Amino acid sequence: MAKLVAVCFLAFLPILFSLTEVAAQSLGGAGTLSGTVRDPSDAPVPSATVELSNPVSGFSARTRTGPAGTFLINNIPQNNYRLRVSRTGFDMHIADVAVRTVVPIDLNIRLALASQHTSVTVEAAPDNLVENKATASDTVDRQLIAVLPNFSPDSGLNTAIIFTTPGVAADSNGFFHPLGDHAQVSYVIDGQPVSDQRNKVFSTSIPANAIQSMEVISGSPPPEYGDKTSLMINATTRSGLGQKPAGSFLASYGSFGTILEEGTLGLGAARWGNFVVANAERTGRFLDTPEFRPMHDIGNTGTFFDRMDYKPGGKDAVHLNMMVARNWLQVPNTYDQPRQDQRQKVVSFNIAPGYQRIIDSRTLVSINAFFRRDQVNYYPSADPLDDSPATLAQDRSLTNFGVHSDLSRVQGRHNWKAGLNVAQTRLDEDFTLGITDPSYNAACLSRGYPVPLPGLRDPSQCAASGFQANPGFLSGLLSYDLTRSGSPYQFRVKANIDQFAFFGQDSITLGNLMLNFGLRFDRYNGLTDGNGVQPRGALSYLIKPTKTVIRGGYSHTVETPTNENLVVSSSTGSGGLASNLFKGTAEQRPILLGRRDQYDAGIQQSLGNWILMDVSYFRKYTRNAFDFDALFNTPITFPIGWMHSKLDGVSARISTVDIRGLRVYATMGHANARFFGPENGGIVFNSNLSIGAYRQDHDQVYQQNVNLHYQKAKNGWWTDFTWRYDSGLVVGAVNSLENAFALTADQQSTIGLYCGDERASLAHRITSCNSPHYGAQRINILAPGAENADHNPPRTKSRHIFSVSLGTDNLFHTEHFRTILRFTVLNLANQAALYNFLSPFSGTHWVEPRVYQAQAGLAF
Repeated sequence: MAKLVAVCFLAFLPILFSLTEVAAQSLGGAGTLSGTVRDPSDAPVPSATVELSNPVSGFSARTRTGPAGTFLINNIPQNNYRLRVSRTGFDMHIADVAVRTVVPIDLNIRLALASQHTSVTVEAAPDNLVENKATASDTVDRQLIAVLPNFSPDSGLNTAIIFTTPGVAADSNGFFHPLGDHAQVSYVIDGQPVSDQRNKVFSTSIPANAIQSMEVISGSPPPEYGDKTSLMINATTRSGLGQKPAGSFLASYGSFGTILEEGTLGLGAARWGNFVVANAERTGRFLDTPEFRPMHDIGNTGTFFDRMDYKPGGKDAVHLNMMVARNWLQVPNTYDQPRQDQRQKVVSFNIAPGYQRIIDSRTLVSINAFFRRDQVNYYPSADPLDDSPATLAQDRSLTNFGVHSDLSRVQGRHNWKAGLNVAQTRLDEDFTLGITDPSYNAACLSRGYPVPLPGLRDPSQCAASGFQANPGFLSGLLSYDLTRSGSPYQFRVKANIDQFAFFGQDSITLGNLMLNFGLRFDRYNGLTDGNGVQPRGALSYLIKPTKTVIRGGYSHTVETPTNENLVVSSSTGSGGLASNLFKGTAEQRPILLGRRDQYDAGIQQSLGNWILMDVSYFRKYTRNAFDFDALFNTPITFPIGWMHSKLDGVSARISTVDIRGLRVYATMGHANARFFGPENGGIVFNSNLSIGAYRQDHDQVYQQNVNLHYQKAKNGWWTDFTWRYDSGLVVGAVNSLENAFALTADQQSTIGLYCGDERASLAHRITSCNSPHYGAQRINILAPGAENADHNPPRTKSRHIFSVSLGTDNLFHTEHFRTILRFTVLNLANQAALYNFLSPFSGTHWVEPRVYQAQAGLAF
């Protein structure tokens, strides 16, 4: 497999440098629209204005016809559009255009001479806002991405997904849970498939200001998508092709000493283009912290992205994406670990050349090669005993390279695509762990609390010393307990994962009926081997009189585990390191492939000509389901597997066109995430779950996001308001009041534990309670006997987060150089809330407190 990938990659490179003719088409998943504008005598109409727009997504592109009356618009997200062509002396031509393929669309437009009398035309909104498509998805344009609040550095793209995608639960550090899953997300960036984590603690993210648009697919996954299919992000980056020099430089300063600089530059001509992004940020709150006020949380990030396009004219096109980025961060401390000085560095590199050729007017072939590498280093404190409860070190890399190729053809009612993907992922993992807190895995208890005496190494010693044996003592960790004469656990292994896939799919239009059917085959050879044939199908029907689209679908998918720390996690078996590794390799069990059956149904309704509503229902049953095992409060996580999972839920989206300068965008969601043991993998898995149902911390009763954007004049001041509500994720560590008594004073203070008038604080720990009035301000503590891991799990308290922005993109109303100003307040009410608390899957993290940001810059 590795030789096949290398041969494909090397065979592709000469194409990039030996092309002699190239066509006018977009790269990746974007569409292209070209055409010729003529007058009634069939003569070309030069200098006509051509505008393409979508009233719901906000996408807009404008160009002018050349001397021969021709025009070209690249990088069009697949969607429905309104096309307007105007020229003095002619009536405006208005038409609806559906861009649903990467095959270029060519139009012949004839303008009628203007009427002799003078008239004023007032154009209403489009008659029908609904999209007749079989899979639930939404297109997010860069104008919306630019005004959304960003709560976490190097997380702009993930933040945009959280705020614009229904059914997505927000988590710490820009992480999110899509439709009940923990992290089953696939990205396609200009045709490059990426199924590894795009989060700052694992890798670096493509900068949000490099994105032109993204289609977020949350329904039945088409066969072209594999690996991780709960949510699919098809992103198109900005291009300088055919663009006059244009760019921007923005600088901002905000709370926690945050300094941010962003620069973009795009330029090109008819045959070439280049678009560059350079961003840098430094802040005193890089990660979401386990304390409300950040401690030891300074971090910085830098990103350089470059997209190059080349079209020397004809039937071929080439582009090249390159990105290099780095994150350097301190790992936040708690008051229980004041001397700890753990740090992490992440360096990412990506290069992805792409090639397309138009075979004929209805057929296009695409080839995308890619090479991507993430290097992660985790550094312990200089003195290992300053770390608590463990000293950790890591040096790992993930290298992914391969080729993706597909053939698209539009013929009559059919829009079909077939392709293949060949890739290899190389994992190199070096991990060290040593327990440094004698209370963490104490052999004995005194009145229910750990006895931190290093000499007590076995529960059989407890009775003679007047203590009780600890039933939760993990003998497997004793060998790695540095306070009890142990030595660090060290793991160093390399592994390769070879993957091959091919697919075929067809979208058939039969009047108002849309049918999508296809088949995918995956072959996976890594720590475990497997393959799978995956039939997938979906349909939709447009009811024109009521402006309604109904849809439904079924998909069978093969899901793959996350690659980050996969080797060490697959070596530990059921219960993680503490339960199995010390027993030897006979207990080791790799994390298996997941097999999923997914059912979807939905309805989209246009309410008049101004409001669009979309509601979806999903149900997913997965054998060998996936999750994460977080190592304490560090950003180090390990993939784990479960016997199976049952996920279901409802999501909804409401959006409007521009109504006198006001746009409204709202998303809602509900997800049940039920997982069934036994669990497999991880390092120290803090759960006693065996085979029963268990609600994960991506199970949330309700979440919503409402975004209001108002701008009366095109170049005037604008204001943006966002309201995010989350009902609360599952908390697994505090199932009762007795569990709360076992917490440290700092942990009790974090959750806001109280008993009558008694309040926990850093200086006061509550150890008993005789009052019937007890609880916690930031998590729900259940009454005795009320806790049920499946039907009534404890959760974090609900939260309302309000954010507001005020700005202008052209302060002085100038034509060439525009002055940009923006002022933002995040978490306006300064609500003190938790994403999670002592979660075995996420750790403890506070929602960011109130933050002020001021930004100024120039654009040209």
